[in-house]
Amino acid sequence: MKVAIAHYHELALKGHNRDYFEQSLITNIRTALKDLGIRQVQNVHSRIRIELPLESDLDVVRNRLVRVCGIANFSLGRVIPLQLGNPDLEALSSAAVEELQTKSFRTFRVTAKRADKRLAVTSMDIEKAVGAAICEKTGKTVSLKQPDVTVYIELLTKDAFCSAEKVEGPGGMPTGVSGKVACLISGGIDSPVAAYRMVKRGCLAMFVHFSGRPLVSRASEEKVRDLVRTLTQYQYASQLYMIPFGEIQREIVLTAPAPFRVVLYRRMMVRITEELARRNHCWALVTGDSLGQVASQTPQNLCVIEDAAELPILRPLIGMDKREIIDEARRLGTYETSIEPDQDCCKLFVPPHPSTKTRLDDVLRIERTLDIAELVKRGLEKVELTELSFPSSTT
Repeated sequence: MKVAIAHYHELALKGHNRDYFEQSLITNIRTALKDLGIRQVQNVHSRIRIELPLESDLDVVRNRLVRVCGIANFSLGRVIPLQLGNPDLEALSSAAVEELQTKSFRTFRVTAKRADKRLAVTSMDIEKAVGAAICEKTGKTVSLKQPDVTVYIELLTKDAFCSAEKVEGPGGMPTGVSGKVACLISGGIDSPVAAYRMVKRGCLAMFVHFSGRPLVSRASEEKVRDLVRTLTQYQYASQLYMIPFGEIQREIVLTAPAPFRVVLYRRMMVRITEELARRNHCWALVTGDSLGQVASQTPQNLCVIEDAAELPILRPLIGMDKREIIDEARRLGTYETSIEPDQDCCKLFVPPHPSTKTRLDDVLRIERTLDIAELVKRGLEKVELTELSFPSSTT
């Protein structure tokens, strides 16, 4: 029987709430694999046991599980039923040899664990017996310190699991256990990574994109839709709000001195996003700000922009440099999309020398000449909603 065993780390520390977190992880695993005919997903001795159909494409299963937040690592392998509470060592050894058939190696190691400590046979007994059988049948040698491949055996209550691989998962918390947040997503490299880091901490991300329409094309919107489609593989259902921002920017340009325009744009985006966040029961806003990276992300400007919000503004990337963010975007699968050229609203009407030490009093004085409530209303009236889901098709 084909089986996957998923391990988690952080959830085991949740005390009386542990069952809720474990059940949330099981639900997310079922969602991630729902179109693959999965038979059973259950919690067995602080492990998630996933029973797979015999015809399962293991590469597809692997690619799905590697994106399930909350999984620290997982293995794909097979199970051997226990007989009177003890493993059939011959059958277990044969299973281990079969698991190794697709591996190229010279040295190996067997690592066994008893999930159920009531079993009479010890982990060391299993390691010795299976290791000896592998040596005899393959002619390979044991290396306990630096093996080319490791055979993992886990003794559960009713069966023994055997695998020759261990795949790292994203870790973190199951998506959805930390509430909902509104993520401003620009189409650049940073904001998708920021959203992912919140998803990994258990948040459900709602996305808000400000495009330059009607002054530019929909290129940035199509790009952002692709980015959100990638991120939806980690949270299974996403809402993407598109807001044409070009006319609002033009009105700010007609009133505001050039050095303050970028900060004024950001404050307006925060106000509109916050209204959408309240309507969708989000508890915070999320941005891709990294301290000092651009003019709007200096300490003074961040403080002035944040003044426009009542909800918390979370900045998961605030202490990361650009290289770190790019590396994570590559791992996430958003980098290649993010670097595609587009006509982003952030590039419209940008002055050559924006203010980097904006004073709140100056901004408030300028905003008194603008009808802020009307501009927010105008942005919300033209919002377009796209809903995406995974693994089913886009809607």
